[in-house]
Amino acid sequence: MDSSDVVEDQLLFNESANVPDITAVTISYLLCIFGGSLSVLILFGNLLVIISIIYFKQLHTPTNYLMLSLAVADLLVGILVVPFSIVLFVKYWYIEDLLCKVRGSLDVLLCNSSIVNLCFISVDRYYAVCQPLRYRIKINVRVVGIMILVSWTIATLNGIIYTLKTPDKGQKNDRCFLFQKKSQSSIVIVFIGFGFPAILMSSIYLKILMVAQKQARSIQSMAKSTAAVSKVERKATKTLAIVVGIFLMSWTPFFLAISFHPVSNYTIPLHVLQTFKWLGWSNSMFNPFIYAFFYSWFRSAFKMIITGKIFKDDVSNSKLS
Repeated sequence: MDSSDVVEDQLLFNESANVPDITAVTISYLLCIFGGSLSVLILFGNLLVIISIIYFKQLHTPTNYLMLSLAVADLLVGILVVPFSIVLFVKYWYIEDLLCKVRGSLDVLLCNSSIVNLCFISVDRYYAVCQPLRYRIKINVRVVGIMILVSWTIATLNGIIYTLKTPDKGQKNDRCFLFQKKSQSSIVIVFIGFGFPAILMSSIYLKILMVAQKQARSIQSMAKSTAAVSKVERKATKTLAIVVGIFLMSWTPFFLAISFHPVSNYTIPLHVLQTFKWLGWSNSMFNPFIYAFFYSWFRSAFKMIITGKIFKDDVSNSKLS
């Protein structure tokens, strides 16, 4: 999904915008505050998720390893993409061309990684709910490791392709700040990179919902222990479906906009496209809050980390409530 090949984020204000200096400075300050706060929230929240899954043995499950991979992608968005975007906005750097290329490559890489990871999480949930007897065989640590490797390999290749396609120095303004008017194939590119995975994930979760409803109707005929396990899996599936849903809601406006931007003869205001892009990046801070809200064991893990309990005693084998 080379969205940056279709469209590059343009600054809301540049030298030709004829915007009053005081307005440009004010918006620059506001963006720095917003972007800085967003970066800190992304960093703090996803760091909690990463430490929790790595440290607490109770969280060493195939599903959580996929969530760990997703958290790493989100963390890198907060550390690299958001700060680089702020710097490009305020235009304080003299190596703008290089920074633009790096930001674009990382943006493509991390967005791809998130999408592919979410697709694999959907597959994991499908087997957990729809084929529970085969779940332990089909989805194990080795298989999940391969899934994570594939997701990051695909993402890295897309990032490299974007970097190789970036024009030489001197053409940066056509690449970093202006939309590609020759990219009439943008709808196809976005569908392959975002639309198809979105349809795939939605279809899988729709199938899971139908199976879960059937299970709920027959739950009384199951053994109590089996029912309890099924309930846990359904709750995990519901939570991860919310993660996928929020991801799609965050990124869909941007990808729809850049798809139809060429078709509309580039009439969509640039500040609207920029806003949609920041909405997509903001998605990276949502997942830790979702986990804390729905999972009691993540809440317990977060509490132990924040209070420093994990640094005082070895609580890695603690039973998280």
